Amino acid sequence: MPAGGTSSSSGGSAGGSAPGAAGSAGVPVSVGGQATVAGGSNGGGYAGGAPSSGGASPAGGASAAAGASSAAGAGNPSAAAPSAGCGKATTLVSGRASIDVGGKMREYILALPDKYDPAHPYRLIFGWHPWGGSAQQVASGGYYGLVNQAKGSAIFVAGEGLEFGDNGKGWGNSNGEDIALLAAMLERFRSQLCVDENRIFSTGFSFGGMFSFAAGCSATSMMRAVAPMAGNTSVAGCGNGTRPVALMGFHGVDDNVVAIDGGRKGRDAFVQRNKCTTQTMPAQTTWCDTAGANYQPCSCVSYQGCMEGYPVTWCEFKGTHMPAPNSAATLWSFFSQF
Repeated sequence: MPAGGTSSSSGGSAGGSAPGAAGSAGVPVSVGGQATVAGGSNGGGYAGGAPSSGGASPAGGASAAAGASSAAGAGNPSAAAPSAGCGKATTLVSGRASIDVGGKMREYILALPDKYDPAHPYRLIFGWHPWGGSAQQVASGGYYGLVNQAKGSAIFVAGEGLEFGDNGKGWGNSNGEDIALLAAMLERFRSQLCVDENRIFSTGFSFGGMFSFAAGCSATSMMRAVAPMAGNTSVAGCGNGTRPVALMGFHGVDDNVVAIDGGRKGRDAFVQRNKCTTQTMPAQTTWCDTAGANYQPCSCVSYQGCMEGYPVTWCEFKGTHMPAPNSAATLWSFFSQF
């Protein structure tokens, strides 16, 4: 299908588990007293940025990242850096499209603001699906709930992974082929859309969290900040990039699919890259669900001494293998501060 092709049909394959999961149906968990599947066969399980929940989101969630970044010395956002596509008409439209990556056709779903202005540099946000999931799953879930938060101020992209093992599509990044996809998409969007090159972001759950780590580690990805959920750096890798990249990571302490130790190792790579100390200060911890029977307040900390504008914030919560509860506002607060 040519770039900027027709809109994809709704639905698509459902999200699965991360590498190491038992079976392909996802991980059953109880959320707010209701049964659901984290990244499993119910692809809409995290629509709006969180699993379906019987409890209400507490107040103060949207300010979590802002307070955390202030503690880390985020400083003032840098000026916009308009891409080559600014001021030009574009043939790209919202919907599913294909792109040649080293002779292999890959796919993605693009979501432009309804009132896209070719003279305005937009934030560009990538959302990556879990193992066994799909680009359509991410798009149908509002890119982890961020579309509603952005209110037309960002361009969103969901890449389509490749078959990995026996559990569906993922981000194995064999020989760097998924980082190559990211680079090809960046080249297309920067040249044909009006993108703020200082404000390119990545988030994802499970295998998508792993690839968000990989995108931030890459020397070529141009990420300003990444927000991996339940990820690690053991499969998609962590490249040898040297640029600082802001990080806000999330991980359930009872994750039995992607062990939290792997997430912490990924976090530590950014602590080192951003020249933070190992000293931490508590950050806002009321963003997650405290009403559901299976949750306790999150523990979020901000690392101290980081390079100005490149904070590292780490959040752990009482939960299994699942996206961060009620996270959309917090994710947007983190990205939009830059």
